[in-house]
Amino acid sequence: MSLKQKKMLARILATAVLFIGLNVLPIVGGVRMGLYLATYLLIGYDILKKAWKGILHGQVFDENFLMAVATVGAIALAVYEKSGDYNEAIAVMLFYQIGELFQSYAVGKSRRNISALMDIRPDYANVERNGKLEKTDPDEVCVGSVIVVQPGEKIPIDGVVLEGNSTLNTSALTGESLPRKAKEGDEALSGCINMTGVLKVQTTKEFEESTVSKILELVEDSGSRKSKSENFISKFARVYTPGVCAAALLLAVLPPVAGLLLGNSPEWGVWLYRALTFLVISCPCALVISIPLSFFAGIGGAGKEGILIKGSNFMETLSKTKIVVFDKTGTLTQGVFEVNGIHHNQMEKEKVLEYAALAECSSSHPISLSLKRAYGKEIDRSRVTEVEEVSGHGVLAKIDGIDVAVGNAKLMERLSVSYEDCHLDGTLIHVAVDGKYAGHILISDMVKPSSKKAVLELKRAGVKRAVMLTGDAESVADKVAAELGLDEVYAELLPADKVEQVERLLAGKNEKEKLAFVGDGINDAPALTLADIGIAMGAMGSDAAIEAADVVLMDDDPMKLLKGILISKKCIAIVYENIVFALAVKFACLALGAFGVGNMWLAIFADVGVMVIAVINAVRALKRE
Repeated sequence: MSLKQKKMLARILATAVLFIGLNVLPIVGGVRMGLYLATYLLIGYDILKKAWKGILHGQVFDENFLMAVATVGAIALAVYEKSGDYNEAIAVMLFYQIGELFQSYAVGKSRRNISALMDIRPDYANVERNGKLEKTDPDEVCVGSVIVVQPGEKIPIDGVVLEGNSTLNTSALTGESLPRKAKEGDEALSGCINMTGVLKVQTTKEFEESTVSKILELVEDSGSRKSKSENFISKFARVYTPGVCAAALLLAVLPPVAGLLLGNSPEWGVWLYRALTFLVISCPCALVISIPLSFFAGIGGAGKEGILIKGSNFMETLSKTKIVVFDKTGTLTQGVFEVNGIHHNQMEKEKVLEYAALAECSSSHPISLSLKRAYGKEIDRSRVTEVEEVSGHGVLAKIDGIDVAVGNAKLMERLSVSYEDCHLDGTLIHVAVDGKYAGHILISDMVKPSSKKAVLELKRAGVKRAVMLTGDAESVADKVAAELGLDEVYAELLPADKVEQVERLLAGKNEKEKLAFVGDGINDAPALTLADIGIAMGAMGSDAAIEAADVVLMDDDPMKLLKGILISKKCIAIVYENIVFALAVKFACLALGAFGVGNMWLAIFADVGVMVIAVINAVRALKRE
């Protein structure tokens, strides 16, 4: 509990003791009134102060104004009627402050949970200089520096392990409790905790571009992107509050005036009391507080699962997802290609692989990396000149002065080179040397173990269509689609073709249904931006894809998409529950108050009670299903 909350709790307890004492001890006259006013000011001075500041700044119609007018009016009414009963005014303010304390604690708990989740910012980096370790601010570490991460320390900056073996706790990034092994050559993401051995890591990014900084930036910015529900509540409160103030004024004036005109004695006190009760009931605290808190808690709950949602507007869109469009490589498949065969034509297979690896030496595409791994020798880049990448087709280059083309069947057709197909399933990389077909290399990519289950569970969760887009050959794409139970598949697509397919799917869907695109590569960024909601694989995904996406799955598991949709649906359900519950109780109590059925105690429930119930319901969004 914060110092501010402790002070408020002390004020509440002191007020409660005085309140009970004033109702038990035989105190009368001016002393009684003075003690009641002192008790009222003790519990309500900050509300009165905020209400006065709001009036001075032209922001009159808020909950502080309603509480101030209602309670001061109740005291004035007690003085006017000489009843000496100031209990209701103090009770309204006391219970309101109890509700505020509870709400403050709930929001604080929600923020602490998220802060603990995001407490991954490293304080320092151990930089190795001249054989010695120097503690340095992560912001000051350059790309290519060698840092040492000891057991129990956080990896401060993204890099590659140069030396050492260890296990990494990735729970802050991915939500997974199982540690991951790290060895020489493995990627080391910032924010992970080194658990066992000492690691030497060569940094590949600056601190501000590292995973830990990107995550913190996404979480910090998420609150600025409001959903339609939040915008509705903001607009509703701006119209609703002055409206109920006007209604309360009319309730206090019109019935007595009507009675006077009809020759009856005007009951000013009765109708003023009803108007003040009406004001307390009308306070929209439950909506104004619980709706943003629901989204905040929902984003935090998703973060615990390693699902970063960039704003409450995306949470709302994610919950309405009915069409999911997947990229194949690295999304539904592992993106780790292996060379499974080299079929040569009048050239040694080692030479075919050598030409392919040299031509692809400048590319970081998973297929290119698999070719270089299979080649297994150090690549002499001086042998390679005039490299030209043909988007969606392959690479043209000169190797030792000889023209070499490495790519798919479209590249061979473009160069008018006759090529041979393969009877085995997999991705074919054709190689042409000096305008003649040299052979092809068969590369296979394994489907992720959770992909099939993810597609099945997504359909059970309400997704109507699961579509796959890929640049791979049609035979490979059809095999993967059949294995996973996808509804539609489109193969041999260029990046521009993927965008065209997403546009077609967007144009053909119902306006209320939302389309999600899930991808990980640089070439997926346009489709991620175009979709109703873009979802990027965060661990293997490119920076461009993560930047363009609205949701980031931190461990590349397709099941995380299902969890994200279920969390978003739970969050939106809680939001609607709070809206319906708060408005139903409010309007029912307003009607009872206007007709004199309800009193200030009903008003306390309608304001504070509803707010507390709504806040408790909102905090449920933090819990993982």
